Amino acid sequence: MTGRPQVLFVCVHNAGKSQLAAGLMRDLAGDAVEVRSAGTAPGAAVNGESADSLAEVGIDITAERPEPLTDQLVRDADVVVTLGREARVVPVPGTRFLTWDVDEPSARGIEGMARMRLVRDDIAARVRALATELGVGLRPG
Repeated sequence: MTGRPQVLFVCVHNAGKSQLAAGLMRDLAGDAVEVRSAGTAPGAAVNGESADSLAEVGIDITAERPEPLTDQLVRDADVVVTLGREARVVPVPGTRFLTWDVDEPSARGIEGMARMRLVRDDIAARVRALATELGVGLRPG
């Protein structure tokens, strides 16, 4: 990596988990990390409960829109993080690939905002660990 690390978060629809991760990383690391997110089959809009769960911790992603995953986004990234088991990204030499098997509370019968808070908190812990590993200065919080 040279300069600011570039991190790409990927999920299927780029409406929930990858948007959560991107919003959390932007908030945590500020300009120290270039953050992108994309979906292998992007949806039409960001999931409202995902946005609401971030709003609860002072992060606004309501202006974000799902974006399609492109080969260029993958090539430009230093780290590609796939969230969940369904999205598939073809590895590129020289790029680090991580898969986060994110908590899925609905498998335990937990739905709605209670589910989203658990997902958000799981992703937040992983984002914090990744930012620390990348050696970026973290904003207080």
